[in-house]
Formats: sequence, structure tokens, C-alpha cells
Amino acid sequence: MARAQSQNNAAESAPPSWLTRVAQEHARVFFFSLGKLVAHKGSSLLTAAVIGIALALPAALHLAVNNFQRLAYTWQNDLQLSLFLKDSVDEASGRQLTQQLASRDGVKAARYISREQSAAEFRELSGFGEVLDLLEHNPLPAVIVVSPDASRSAAQVTVLAQALAALPEVELSQMDQQWLQRLQSLLSIFERVVMMAAALLGVAVLVIVGNTLRLDIEARRDEIIVMKLIGAPDGFIRRPFLYGGCWLGLLGGWVALLLLTVGLAVLQAPARELAALYQSDFTIQGPSAGSVLMIIAGGVLLGLVAAWWTVTRHLAAIEPS
Repeated sequence: MARAQSQNNAAESAPPSWLTRVAQEHARVFFFSLGKLVAHKGSSLLTAAVIGIALALPAALHLAVNNFQRLAYTWQNDLQLSLFLKDSVDEASGRQLTQQLASRDGVKAARYISREQSAAEFRELSGFGEVLDLLEHNPLPAVIVVSPDASRSAAQVTVLAQALAALPEVELSQMDQQWLQRLQSLLSIFERVVMMAAALLGVAVLVIVGNTLRLDIEARRDEIIVMKLIGAPDGFIRRPFLYGGCWLGLLGGWVALLLLTVGLAVLQAPARELAALYQSDFTIQGPSAGSVLMIIAGGVLLGLVAAWWTVTRHLAAIEPS
């Protein structure tokens, strides 16, 4: 019994393992840095707000590009290729050709419009129907309206349009997709602008966090000198500042998400009203779960990098005299 008791006492008095000591130290610094953030909540919130704005701007631009791309894809699904048939092609041949095109690979649907239907549409839509009455013959050709498959890329649709335009029965083909190609090119340029803005604002976040931590280091200069005198390594001194940078970046990420949420809430109603005017059900799409995680992780990473760079640089300049 006494031997078992002595073994228990020895086990209790044994020093904790290396992993336990590391976990305890990080837990202590974790809550210590959080306490300092709460103790200086005014300046911490102000710094987090600036970080949040810097993170929200590129995130909002990226969100705008994604929504414009969705809108452009919706418009692309409504594209139609008009094949104007030669006068020598009679209605039976035209309808037969329409059936052949409808079963062609890459074609979603094909619709035949006779010369009489073309004239009727011209009278109804143009407002110049009286002009047709002055002519002896109907000058409008028969048309086959082809709807490309929405799953096809822009390059594949272009190849399809060229192949259909080369048919011997076709006099002229027309597809108004040039403006879509221009829009896609503009969106591609805008994506690069967003990346440049994100890089510049990321540098701004590094400067903001770095300047905040620099002031904290200067305020604790005497404490750092004492720790160096008793032999504390730079890693031990640096650790609370690294956690502080992570906390500021995390808080700034949440501020950025809050700003995005408010902005989307303000724009949703006008966007729905505008889409309704064009008989569309388009709505502004918010950030995905991956984008949310990227914003949060980006804020934490920027805070950590800024803290590491600032603290390492200033610790090297602080030496006991």
C-alpha cells in the first residue's frame, strides 16, 4: 500500500511532457493576447475596421465580377443564330433543313420562319409595314433561327456558326455575340484589376498591423529588455505579438464580411427591380462558403505575416545595454 502511494506521488510530481508544456504555453499566450485586445478594445476595433475595409474592397470587386459573369452567361444562353435562306430554297426544303439542323450536334433547337411570317413580323415590329405594300414581291427571305447548346463554349459556338454559314442553302448568317465577347474581355481585364487592388490593399493591411504592433513593442520596450536579460529567446518574446496580429486579422476579416453583407442587403432590392424590368429572375449572389473562408484566412495570414515581419525587425534593434 505504501509502495503504491509512493508511486502515485512520483507520477504526480513528474514534470509534464514536452507536448504538454508547448500546449500550455500556447494556451497561455492565446488568452493573454486576447485579453490585451479586449483591454484596448477602442484602438483594436479601429484597427480592425481599417483592416476590414481594406479586405472588403477587393472582395466586393471580386463579387461584382462573379455576378457580371453569371449575368453574361445568362445572356449567352439566349443567343440565337439567324440563317437567311436563298430565294431558290422553297418552304419544303427549308423545313427539311430545319429538321436536320435541330438534330445536329451542338444545336439546342431550330425554328423555321417562312417568308410570309417574316413579312408579318416586319409589319408588326418595324412600324414600316406600308413599305411592303408598295412592292410587287415580298423581299424578305425565309429564316432558320438556331439556338446553340448552352453547354458549349464561345469558341465552339463560333465554329458552329461558321459551319452553318457555309451551307449551300444559306445566303447570310448573323449572330450578335460580338458584344458578349467584348464584355468577357472587359471582365477579364477587370479580374486582373481586382488582383492588383487586392495585392495593394494587402500591403496596406501589412502596414496597418505592423504600425499597431510597433507601438505595442515600444510601449513594452523595458519589459522586452528585462526578458532578454534573463535569457528569454526571441521566439518566446515574439509569440504574444504573433497571436495579437492573428487576432487583429481575424477581427478585420469579420468586419469585411459584415460590410459585404450590408452592401448586398442594400443592393438586392434595386437589382431585383431592374431584373424584373427585363423579365429576368437574376439576383445578386453573395460570397460562397469558400470565399468567406478565404477572407477570414486572408485576414489572419496578413496579420500573422505583418506581426512576424514587424516584431522580428524591432526585436533585433532592442538589446540590453
